Amino acid sequence: MTLGWIVAASIAGGTLSAGAAAAALLVRASWVPMLVSFAIGALLGAAFLEVIPHAFEYGRPHVAAGAILGGIFAFFLLEKLLLWRHCHTENCEVHDTHTLPHDHGRTGTLIVVGDTVHNFVDGILIAAAFLQSTQLGVITAVAIVAHEIPQEVGDFLILLHSGYSRTRALVLNMLSSLATLVGGVLGYFALQTLQHWEPVLLGIVAASMIYVAVADLIPGLHRRPELRDTLSQAILISLGIAAIALVRAVVG
Repeated sequence: MTLGWIVAASIAGGTLSAGAAAAALLVRASWVPMLVSFAIGALLGAAFLEVIPHAFEYGRPHVAAGAILGGIFAFFLLEKLLLWRHCHTENCEVHDTHTLPHDHGRTGTLIVVGDTVHNFVDGILIAAAFLQSTQLGVITAVAIVAHEIPQEVGDFLILLHSGYSRTRALVLNMLSSLATLVGGVLGYFALQTLQHWEPVLLGIVAASMIYVAVADLIPGLHRRPELRDTLSQAILISLGIAAIALVRAVVG
């Protein structure tokens, strides 16, 4: 039953994100910041309302807190490594504030590789959450999908900007989304032998959500400091948090 939930959630997440990428050409540029704001709320809501409390329930709060701190630091180093490898001068896209939003200096190839690795990790995180409880798994899956949709839209636009055809960009996005399913299934079998690592695993899940929201998504919102945009962002972040709270209440 648990494996079924993991497979369903992984397929749903990959399908929705790939579908969002396909619809990217229909999305107005003004809609993307709204999707990002909602995703921030969903990620932070899932991390602080569900994942972290579950991690602390095992009676080792210092272990869970250490995993969150270490996870955030590890994600920082990983992203830094990916950016550094593809950027050795001050004139690359990483340092160009006029490039497309969400473009961290990654070329089309890095977009595909990065998305595949990211989706694989998302599958493992979904598996880790479902192994704790169905409620935690559903909420984690919802949060992951919420941030994957605006990310996939942005990445699809970058692929087009990098010279990929629409068909090729769409096919690559769909293939990349399969990594979520692979990560979910492998995570189900591998994590069952690591039950004593539950606080650490949940801490890493929370760290990934917090890092993506705070380090990758929120800085983009600060590029629009106008009062109207700020109010819109605050409302949508609140709605994202409320959506997680609602799912938590319904599933629980």
